[in-house]
Amino acid sequence: MAPRSRPHDELVRAARAARARAYAPYSRFKVGAAVRAGETVHAGCNVENASYGLTVCAERAAVAAAVAAGARRLDAVVVASGTSPPTPPCGACLQTLAEFGGPDLPVVLAGARGARVETTLGALLPSAFGRRFL
Repeated sequence: MAPRSRPHDELVRAARAARARAYAPYSRFKVGAAVRAGETVHAGCNVENASYGLTVCAERAAVAAAVAAGARRLDAVVVASGTSPPTPPCGACLQTLAEFGGPDLPVVLAGARGARVETTLGALLPSAFGRRFL
């Protein structure tokens, strides 16, 4: 009997595959992310730079790939790290996710040894800055 599939398994696989391709020679902290926009999955990984401020996080790379493909609304995001408990997105990434998903956006944190935490963007960033403040 095949193992039962869990919600967001496809995104978890895409995020873990992206994590394997991360460029992290300085921190050695590899992260992958995958977002679903409609029926399409877009993935990204962290890309470090010797000038640390130019480093791109996996979550923002995945969002940029989705936007480049024409997406304007995200339906779910998975962040894959090698930590236990799994690592949540940084503040800049949470704010970027808020631009394309509301407080109910499902966020799955996938960590070491199959650890998985399911939450929402609103739980991680309860007071997101948005266009209503402009």
